[in-house]
Amino acid sequence: MSYVIRMNGNSNGIQKDALNGKGIGRNGISENGIDRNGVSKNGINGNGFSVNGFDGNGFKGISVHHVSARVPVSAAKLKARRQRWNVRASEMSKNTLNPIRAIVDGMKLTPNPEKPMIALSIGDPTVFGNLPTDESVLQAMKDAIDSHKFNGYAPSVGYLQSREAVANFYSQAGAPLEAKDVILTSGCSQAIELAISALCNPGDNILVPCPGFSLYKTLAVSVGVQVKFYNLLPEKSWEVDLQHLESLIDDRTTCLIVNNPSNPCGSVFTKEHLRNILAVASRHCIPILADEIYGDMVFPSCEFHSLANLSSDVPILSCGGLAKRWLVPGWRMGWILIHDRNNIFGSEIREALVKLSQRILGACTVVQGALESILNNTQAEFYQSTIGFLKSNSEICFAELSTVPGLNPVMPSGAMYLMVGIEMEHFPEFQNDVDFTERLVTEQSVFCLPATAFEYPNFFRIVVTVPEEMMVEACGRIREFCARHYRPLSQESNDLDQ
Repeated sequence: MSYVIRMNGNSNGIQKDALNGKGIGRNGISENGIDRNGVSKNGINGNGFSVNGFDGNGFKGISVHHVSARVPVSAAKLKARRQRWNVRASEMSKNTLNPIRAIVDGMKLTPNPEKPMIALSIGDPTVFGNLPTDESVLQAMKDAIDSHKFNGYAPSVGYLQSREAVANFYSQAGAPLEAKDVILTSGCSQAIELAISALCNPGDNILVPCPGFSLYKTLAVSVGVQVKFYNLLPEKSWEVDLQHLESLIDDRTTCLIVNNPSNPCGSVFTKEHLRNILAVASRHCIPILADEIYGDMVFPSCEFHSLANLSSDVPILSCGGLAKRWLVPGWRMGWILIHDRNNIFGSEIREALVKLSQRILGACTVVQGALESILNNTQAEFYQSTIGFLKSNSEICFAELSTVPGLNPVMPSGAMYLMVGIEMEHFPEFQNDVDFTERLVTEQSVFCLPATAFEYPNFFRIVVTVPEEMMVEACGRIREFCARHYRPLSQESNDLDQ
């Protein structure tokens, strides 16, 4: 004989006719189920299972059926069997698309063999080896490994001590934090995924910056959430077009994503502008997902303001991590900071985030073990050195490309990126930014990411983490490329003739 657990079953526990037409009574199993061991005739309730509803363990519609192994398979069941293999990919996987990968994989990238390749496209500060993390960060990891305390599983939300360290590091007068307000994640990307999944249902929509980090769309669309792009204004150092933002909001808008400092723009919003964004969210009762992975990576002339510290009534999920500021993206340590206001999130959103964190067992435990030391012992000089380098490279790039006819770079204020506009009418050989950057690789072996990947055509993004000499060389090659392909407009030609 065998036992079968059937979901949403409609018989009463153990089938009456499974053995001799009757159940088993003397061993605690009645005709209609199991009653003496905590199992009722309608399923299993002593251990938290219920046929007709969810219990504390979240199981629904389970009943136990006692079936004789000798019962012949019916002709109907035989007929219903699949006659051939038909294993198909899920709809979620089909709806998952990374725009950067889709665009780059479709480009014909054949570098000029006479020039070494310079990749200005990868947002990984470790690629060229010129920006190592601080020695204290490495020592913290060595100590965590040598302690042998962090080789096992941690709670899905992270070790309490590690969450306390993050809470203490980021607490501010206007936005205090405790360990219960922190969820550790596998990088900032997972933090963003958890936040979107906790706030949105299929058919809802979220507001995403344009240009903006492509992962927002990838994560949302894969779970049936619509993405609406609000414009950033290059002529105003990439500030949000507040009127356009507000026009996109409807009754299915469940989240506003604000990325500050920005990838791909390198912009840093002023306190006044952040307050204006908060005012829009407040008027429409829209919570904010603040992607602040580049928080505090701002040039000396600017100041980073955490959005939560400025909010009096808008609840905010702030996502961050070690990847950029500490220059260790491969360590995959991120976090969500829950900044509730007026108990709007309440227990429901907190519980949602905890449940979602349980789908995988979160961030690397060794990095969690090192986290307190990393946050508390990294010296200010390390941060200042990184920022100084990024600012210097940005200024070199901006100065060089500002004088190239047909290009319009926008000077950044932080992060690791600089956006460059292309006056496509002056480059008639190319249809768009993808063609332009593809040919730049072919002729000059310089790869810049076309901004079509960020839903913003006719721009390209430069990563400013490369060594200074490579930045100078790359800018020289871009200038040479543009000089070769630039064509003045007919009116400009007439003006020159006169």
